[in-house]
Amino acid sequence: MTDVDVLIAGAGPIGLTAALELTRHGVHCRIIDPVLEPFQYAKAIGVQPRTLEVFEGMGLLHRILDAAIPLYGQIIYVNGARVGELDMAVPADVPFAFVGIPQYATERILAHELAALGVRVERGVRLETFEQDPDGVTATLSGSDAPTVRAKYLIGSDGAHSAVRKTLGLSFEGGAFSEQYMLGDVEVDWSVPPGYVVRSMHQVDGVTDDLVVAIPLPGRGRYRMSMLVPDELRPPEVSSEEVAHGFQGERKPELHHIQAVLDRLSPEPTTARNLRWSSVFRISHRIVDRYGTDRVFVAGDAAHIHPPTGAQGMNTGIQDAHNLAWKLALALGCTAADGLLASYDAERRPVGEEVVGRTVRNAQKGIGAGENDLDTVLRREAQLLVDYADSPIVGVVDEGSAAPRAGQRAPDAAGLTRAAVTDAVRLFTVLDRRRHTTLLYAGADATAADVARWEDLAAGAIEAAHGQMDVYLVAAPDCDVADALLPLLRDVDGEFASRYRPGPGAVFVIRPDGYLCFSAGDGVTQADLIAQLKLTFR
Repeated sequence: MTDVDVLIAGAGPIGLTAALELTRHGVHCRIIDPVLEPFQYAKAIGVQPRTLEVFEGMGLLHRILDAAIPLYGQIIYVNGARVGELDMAVPADVPFAFVGIPQYATERILAHELAALGVRVERGVRLETFEQDPDGVTATLSGSDAPTVRAKYLIGSDGAHSAVRKTLGLSFEGGAFSEQYMLGDVEVDWSVPPGYVVRSMHQVDGVTDDLVVAIPLPGRGRYRMSMLVPDELRPPEVSSEEVAHGFQGERKPELHHIQAVLDRLSPEPTTARNLRWSSVFRISHRIVDRYGTDRVFVAGDAAHIHPPTGAQGMNTGIQDAHNLAWKLALALGCTAADGLLASYDAERRPVGEEVVGRTVRNAQKGIGAGENDLDTVLRREAQLLVDYADSPIVGVVDEGSAAPRAGQRAPDAAGLTRAAVTDAVRLFTVLDRRRHTTLLYAGADATAADVARWEDLAAGAIEAAHGQMDVYLVAAPDCDVADALLPLLRDVDGEFASRYRPGPGAVFVIRPDGYLCFSAGDGVTQADLIAQLKLTFR
């Protein structure tokens, strides 16, 4: 007897994202966490534009933005002199910018939305161990009225010291940085413009020996300060085999510890006050050899840990969970192709490897050091360049096409109109992020024969996806397709054509996570489209 479809161990932002997305797909899940009350730490702060796209699709965007502040850039000081500034303004084709929000606020929003759907975090409940077989997973819990639970799948989002990872026997290769840091959530009264990160260093012969990084938080003059820890607060060293990542030691920094660093490194005289919380923090860089085995998966810090440079960790983990959730939903609905769940590791582990490597380099040399293409640097840090071209469920990539390739993030497009809607709409607001979407492009010279062919393509796509497919005909402004029996979006401003660069009759298939799994020009047959969809659907 199966008690639950999916058991999720760990109720941080990654586990909550997985639980919420699974529940939105109609999956019965339980989420447990041994911590009795959520921590009120402003641990992970930066939320990337790509993650805001995910939150929009989950219906969370307005709540996240209400609780967040915009992040405009970073101001850099060396030995008291202002030496640079990193502008984080996003390009015009990106719908959202960078924001800052304390991790506890992100978790609270996710948990509130999850509870509204009838699922609450079971706190004080710990996963002790589990065994899996061909039909499911038997988990042993402590702190629960029912010490044994039977689930079809298990997700380990239980952090850097993951019991799920250890029980699976996954390797976690990497190491630890020798530097240790202290963190403090404080207010200061300096004149730094709101929304800017301050990075101030003392260097000797180009080597940094003192550092403060101040990341703005919601509130007047409020920052999460990160500084090198003084000797008196350093926790004992750990063995090279132990995962040394996260909060360490019993002694916590006090205001005078933070003030001493500010007295040395602040860009102007200032006084720290209202210490909300503080801790000593160690950083490691590690990644698992695989993201799961059979019916058990890991995500977030359970799979990859790395320096916080560029705010990549939580964002990468949220996107791990989102990628996995829609695939599990299809598997549980018995509509998934045989290789669909294996694509989670194939797609997300290369992303984790790249993020670990990049954040280590950025921690040592600075974001974008030695690079001249600032647009590419910004898009990469915003996680807009993740590419699944090598995924086993992505169609043949046409390298010669000007259109976005299969495996890439689907661009947004504004200025679309549709019948019965009095204002223009954005493409992203049209998409149902629980389903796949096929977009068929009608150029200016479309004929009645083209319309009939597109209607056949639409019918084939819907059948191949077992009904879990929306289809839209996107028409050029002067295209005569009024008699088409398909939902019609008219590209009156030409922005879709500019972003997608479609040929006449182009076909694009967008997955629930916003990535293209198929991109092709004119001449697409129903057999071509169905063959692609059969990589995802049985």
